[in-house]
Amino acid sequence: MEVKKQRVGMVSLGCAKNRVDAEMLLYRLQEAGFEITNETSLADCVIVNTCGFIEAAKQESIEEILELACLKNEGKIKAIVVTGCLAERYKTEIGSQLPEVDVTVGLGGNEQIVQAVTAALNGSTFANDFNKLNLPLNGGRLQSTPRHYAYLKIADGCDNCCTYCAIPLIRGKFRSRKAEDIIAEAKMLANGGVKELLVIAQDTTRYGEDIYGKLALPALLNELCKIEGISAIRLLYCYPDRITDELLATVAAQEKILNYFDIPLQHCNERILKAMNRRGNVETLTQLIKKIRAKIPEVVIRTTFIAGFPSETQEEFDELLSYAKDCRFERMGCFAYSQEENTPAALLPQQIDEDEKTRRAEVLNALSQRIMDEFHQSLIGKSLAVITEGFDKYINRYFGRSYIDAPEVDSLLFFESAAPLAPGDIVDVQVTEIIDGELFGQLAI
Repeated sequence: MEVKKQRVGMVSLGCAKNRVDAEMLLYRLQEAGFEITNETSLADCVIVNTCGFIEAAKQESIEEILELACLKNEGKIKAIVVTGCLAERYKTEIGSQLPEVDVTVGLGGNEQIVQAVTAALNGSTFANDFNKLNLPLNGGRLQSTPRHYAYLKIADGCDNCCTYCAIPLIRGKFRSRKAEDIIAEAKMLANGGVKELLVIAQDTTRYGEDIYGKLALPALLNELCKIEGISAIRLLYCYPDRITDELLATVAAQEKILNYFDIPLQHCNERILKAMNRRGNVETLTQLIKKIRAKIPEVVIRTTFIAGFPSETQEEFDELLSYAKDCRFERMGCFAYSQEENTPAALLPQQIDEDEKTRRAEVLNALSQRIMDEFHQSLIGKSLAVITEGFDKYINRYFGRSYIDAPEVDSLLFFESAAPLAPGDIVDVQVTEIIDGELFGQLAI
């Protein structure tokens, strides 16, 4: 009689970098003989791959754990394992404050996930004293994104040490992967049907500096462009100081690299940027954006800002608002500053009231929506190459993304097609109208 496999479910929260870690965890478990299920209520053990970046993310992780605890109390699942950034940041606290959790695994213990899940299901103990720098950067992945796109993590950790950010504390120093390992993984993804690669790291533009002694992102991108089957490469999380002329020339020259830059600027005021341990001012950052737009026609720039950083005056916020109006970022988000323990900014005087931080973020986000609406209006009548994502039966239209939109964070384009399409099919769509901020179109003739 065949022994029933034990089932493992996964809830992965936070950023795409965390998602890649989750995919590697699932691969290890599947290879060890566990059955992977998408239905957490049907699992014997559920892993919560947590985010611990800011307070809102921590609360989301805790709420997810408590919801699973209810399933455990009802006897629907047997065990809960917590991994990811929250597990790394609060290794001891999770066990004492959330007794429903059976095993906590810090980032350095990801390689031992099979032993961790086994221990959780058997009710035995599991040591959680691993070094975060031992987080596996290479290995198989059980892809969780749609078949036609995948995230490609080229490095982990961060050395920028922005004063508001806990990532260096959680994930450790910046560590690039070897180019040959990245290329091999990209080829594996392409063989599996991936058409769009999303290149990610905490700071993609720093890639190679630690292992090759130089910024090696342009060379890596050139090699990725040679991979058969990959039709699009999207570059995310670029640090403004390291957007070199060589990188811009590479993006401009390579047809596969989308004219899309994700550049988290955080602010534009020189005093605030210094307090954040970042460089630049309105003039230098404006020059950077102008240079990018000059060298890469029809580029779409995504950025994020922080409102209400300690001691930010109304005048400094107004400067940020004016800068955003002038630069007209096609994709822009703003977050209220989160006071994170053990970060230098948390100890700064003149912490700003929560309501005021929220108000400032809302003002900038409202501006972002107006600029995006105007950008979308400028697209009416134009044709865009769109990768099909699916079909919306309620409005009887297909939907997909063009180069202007990254998955999960940006918009969708809805369109009609008489011919049946499958996810991953690439078609030319003419934008015809805007409805409630969304793009609508039809197949270009």
